[in-house]
Amino acid sequence: MTVPASLPRRAAAEFVGTAGLLVVVIGSGIQATALSRDTGVALVANSLASAIGLGLIITLFGPLSGAHLNPVVTLTSWWGRRTGGEGLGGREALVYAAAQTLGAIGGAVLAEVMFGRVPGAFATQVRGGGHLLVGEVVATAGLVLVIQGLGRIGRPGLIPAAVSAYIAAAIWFTSSGSFANPAGTIGRAFSDSFTGIAPQSLPGFVAAQLVGGAVGLLLAGLLYGAAPQTPPSSESGPVAEIPRTEPAYEIIS
Repeated sequence: MTVPASLPRRAAAEFVGTAGLLVVVIGSGIQATALSRDTGVALVANSLASAIGLGLIITLFGPLSGAHLNPVVTLTSWWGRRTGGEGLGGREALVYAAAQTLGAIGGAVLAEVMFGRVPGAFATQVRGGGHLLVGEVVATAGLVLVIQGLGRIGRPGLIPAAVSAYIAAAIWFTSSGSFANPAGTIGRAFSDSFTGIAPQSLPGFVAAQLVGGAVGLLLAGLLYGAAPQTPPSSESGPVAEIPRTEPAYEIIS
């Protein structure tokens, strides 16, 4: 039997999950550059660690909050709800996005501390140029298409593996390195490391990611049709699959 997870619990899952993702991405980048002067080798290590960590985090937190870990994914869920399908309400989406952003910043700071670096230094790596923004549109559109496509063909169980595989590939085939996540992009600004991004580059990247999210939704609708419609329910949002035995106990949040 399914027991709905409360919004605070789901927000906590989004916070912890996004923080964990940033620890993996930034920490593996710091470790890779410390062990090798070869940028290609460092990128291989960073992309593999990021993909593996992302897949594990989605698998762990997916049954609780949906493991969005990304405001663009949350916005697509909110849009799905507005069009009559499953998804988050407006208040839930705002809470998710705030938790993801705070978690990303916290994860970046934790990664810096974990490697003996002084936290609080902003990234100095400027990522500018229209070609990089095109790369972010492509990266984010592809991510949304993978998630929406699998959901619409009835194979959501493949999402953890598919998303992690897509991100591993997109880190290599996009010019931008596939940030594809506004919260993660903001978090990376708090780490002056291999995976960092200077604060002045944030507006362009975040805007490109939002555009990419819209493009991904349009492609999903074009290729797979409208999202499945669901009847109104008194409960909203993802649920945690929790086995229950008699007597039943309420989950206290």
